[in-house]
Amino acid sequence: MGIHRLNHAVLYVSDLARSVAFYRDVLGFRPVAMTPDGFRGATFLQAPDSTNDHDLGLFEIGAGAGRSTAGRATVGLYHLAWEVDTLDELAATAQRLTAAGALVGTSDHGTTKSLYGQDPDGLEFEIVWLVPADRLDDAALAARKRIGRLDLAAERQRYGGQTRGGIGISVPA
Repeated sequence: MGIHRLNHAVLYVSDLARSVAFYRDVLGFRPVAMTPDGFRGATFLQAPDSTNDHDLGLFEIGAGAGRSTAGRATVGLYHLAWEVDTLDELAATAQRLTAAGALVGTSDHGTTKSLYGQDPDGLEFEIVWLVPADRLDDAALAARKRIGRLDLAAERQRYGGQTRGGIGISVPA
């Protein structure tokens, strides 16, 4: 089976309108008209600049649903990771997540620079920028074995805020 990429994810949420607003207003996803006739309680969203017909499906299960306990009390998905093109976009996303009270952590994995967030139901996600292949050096490769503190200003200074990430890694050179 030759997998090329993740096409979409589907999440169960307690309040559809609240979740749609979060993914739309904080992360820039846009609803797409593809919910089957007669099907209620679902919305499909497309990420900015995506070529997928949808990247995220949200299915409402009701206000009585508890927050996710995956990894703490139950098995389940830890997080999804979405890639952004530039460190400037990563910084802007950090600001939006912070303003929404949804930024729960950051990290520097050497070859990836990451933000961690939680949606209104406590479902976690990661937003990453990948160091382009032609900018990988021994220090970045060695740092994959640790989780460091992300200094986004220093990374923008080092790589440039508009340097396109992932080239030669997740995006063909």
